[in-house]
Amino acid sequence: MPRYSDEIIEEIRSANDIVDVIGSAVKLKRSGANYFGLCPFHSEKTGSFCVSPLRQTYHCFGCDAGGNVISFIMEYENYSFPEALKYLADRAGIRLPEIEETEEEKKAASFRNRVMECLKTAAVFYYKRLYSPEGKTGLDYLKKRGLSDETIRSFGLGYSGKGFDQAVKYLRSKGFADDVINAAGLCNISEKHGMTDRFFNRVMFPIMDINNKVIAFGGRVMGDAEPKYLNSPETIVFDKSHNMYGLNVARRSRKNYRIVCEGYMDVISMHQAGFTEAVASLGTAFTPGHANLLRRYTKDIRLSYDSDNAGMKAAMRAIPICRSAGLTARVIHLSPHKDPDEFIKALGADELQKRVDEAENSFFFELSYIESSYDMSDPEGRTAFQQEAVKKLAVIDDELTRDNYISSVAAKYSIREDALRRAVTVAAESGQAADSTAGIPESGSRKALSKENGSRDAEKYLLTWIADEKEAYEAVKPYIGIDDFSEGITREIASALYEGYEKGGISLADILTRFAMEDKSKEASSVINRKLYAVDTSQDREKALTDLVIRVKKAALDRKKNMDDGLDPLTKAKEEKKILTELRQIRIKI
Repeated sequence: MPRYSDEIIEEIRSANDIVDVIGSAVKLKRSGANYFGLCPFHSEKTGSFCVSPLRQTYHCFGCDAGGNVISFIMEYENYSFPEALKYLADRAGIRLPEIEETEEEKKAASFRNRVMECLKTAAVFYYKRLYSPEGKTGLDYLKKRGLSDETIRSFGLGYSGKGFDQAVKYLRSKGFADDVINAAGLCNISEKHGMTDRFFNRVMFPIMDINNKVIAFGGRVMGDAEPKYLNSPETIVFDKSHNMYGLNVARRSRKNYRIVCEGYMDVISMHQAGFTEAVASLGTAFTPGHANLLRRYTKDIRLSYDSDNAGMKAAMRAIPICRSAGLTARVIHLSPHKDPDEFIKALGADELQKRVDEAENSFFFELSYIESSYDMSDPEGRTAFQQEAVKKLAVIDDELTRDNYISSVAAKYSIREDALRRAVTVAAESGQAADSTAGIPESGSRKALSKENGSRDAEKYLLTWIADEKEAYEAVKPYIGIDDFSEGITREIASALYEGYEKGGISLADILTRFAMEDKSKEASSVINRKLYAVDTSQDREKALTDLVIRVKKAALDRKKNMDDGLDPLTKAKEEKKILTELRQIRIKI
């Protein structure tokens, strides 16, 4: 990874206000000193995603995602640290200096390139094998599914063969070392059989990145073996939650929407029929990573999942993920046919286009799915369904949007609009009240550590307090040192905070940059973003801080007591008792 100076990194970070950057991707609302919105990294109905303009950091109290503006771009756009830095530099009009890679970085890049070459070579091997006598089984299968030679060539489809090490032998013959073949995810290794092909007797689907480079494979077995579909493992070039099948073509579509399908064959059939905007997730459920990836190309998603119950459940999971990412989702109804491939064969592309154009609003799809669980002929069942509808309406933030949906739901389900509106208002107000917590740890009759207990949680609460207030650091410093914190990320954060204060002051955003470089932003953010609760008096604050110090110190002494350092256990026990007794007799002033 290119190494830039701390000064240029800090200049770029400081030039990109975190509220402006995140606000362009997430709808934020100001609440006190901070901004809140729905987290773009997991599905949620109540905004637990907090952006602090003072700290220049963000943190989600639901999934613990967090960091500074650089780590946000890394996670949201699936960028590496250098890519995120360049993105933000370009945004701020700052020119990055040319940086030479170290020998280690050059070796890593060279190895990665070799892995990519290996995957490309394997794709050619599988494609040629498909049109060889041995590939007749696979070719017959694809022809039976209605695919033309042009489509097969366009998607680079192939066949793996029935030999247990044909691909491995071929790749070795082309000069690829075993560690490269293994890193590409093309083999299995065992003591009994050594290195063998991962894919056996399967039609092969090369998975390409947006630059049309092969990064992995999916394989459909010919016969009754399990699993029916087998995908490449995740590798240094393949992350299934941040790549989508067919996106290398779909990203260039002129349509203002993208169609999300379930599988490879659905995408291929749709592309062959002219729907080149179709994509599919890769052996995994639709994730926030997929939603963020699609967001680069469109704001409009049409879900084309199987029409069976499993497909409907998949759509129900995908809809809130799209919503959280700021995408509008609609659901394409394929009944009476199961999937797009079957639909096209039966009714043709023109009829499918009508279904795409008539895709159902995702909110009403969700209500229809929920409705199916209730007996609407029974008054109690109808009431229970209406209560579910109220909950869904209550989480719509925008007043005009919520008002329009209330009117539509009332008309569709024959509910008195004024009664529905009152119920939604009550639900919305009670939901907002439930989330209004801020401040510092409670003490006395109110718990200092909320529901979380344990020494590590005490450390995190203490570090959060220290990060927020220099006065807390000055008060704690005589009693708690860096070594009193647990080893790992907690001690690293403590060291950075202590060092920063000793040098005159801290910048949390700057501190988090070093963890972003090591892909530890989420872990680091969770340490210094505990939910702190308000207390009423300075005495309560002092009591709460003293309680935390005692908990952290006791845990540190316990760890020291259990260390085999040659000291007498009795001496250690006496020292621990003396220190804790002294601490319990004082009140740390802040």
